[in-house]
Amino acid sequence: MIFSIFKRTIDIVGSSVLLLVFSPIVLVTAVIIKITSPGPVFADTPKRVGMNGNLFYPYKFRSMIVNAYTLLKTDPKFKKAYEEQQKSGNYKIKNDPRVTPIGKIIRKHSVDEIPQLINVLRGEMSIVGPRPYYPDELEKQFQIYPEKKHLMKDLLSVRPGITGYWQVSGRSSVNFEKRIEMDAYYARKRSILFDIQILIKTPWAMISGKDTV
Repeated sequence: MIFSIFKRTIDIVGSSVLLLVFSPIVLVTAVIIKITSPGPVFADTPKRVGMNGNLFYPYKFRSMIVNAYTLLKTDPKFKKAYEEQQKSGNYKIKNDPRVTPIGKIIRKHSVDEIPQLINVLRGEMSIVGPRPYYPDELEKQFQIYPEKKHLMKDLLSVRPGITGYWQVSGRSSVNFEKRIEMDAYYARKRSILFDIQILIKTPWAMISGKDTV
């Protein structure tokens, strides 16, 4: 209980301060997205799975073409990309053809995820936590790795985070099997010191853009 209260307090204060600090970047990014690519500023993606299995919409700057999520499954020109996603054990696609030119830049440095600070203020996410998964992503990957399904209980016991253990430990180079193990480990550990260690590593992960797609 004490840990949860302390962590939530840090989330509220931290996200408020970070939104203020990043406000110039947020404004510039929004303008650039609007003038370089037709469509909304925020990503038009489905909801994701949050704490206790509750679904929520994560605010992210749009880094892909409009309706990218649906087109991946329905447009023949994205067939190879879809097959790569389904077979690789990694939900992110290398050299994804749906990503816009500006999208490549903001994804590389995680600028697209800054708006998720709004989700933190709303109580749907935490600054540090497991990655928020798509419902169909979990369903598909548990078909491939059924022995990992028991980790869902740990995964859903905490709020998903903007940054987390796997994000600073390999990001897109970590496949689902390893990633969900890391997320479950984080959930079981529940340590402010662990959160601090992750936060210390996060700026370099953003600046370097290492292992992103």
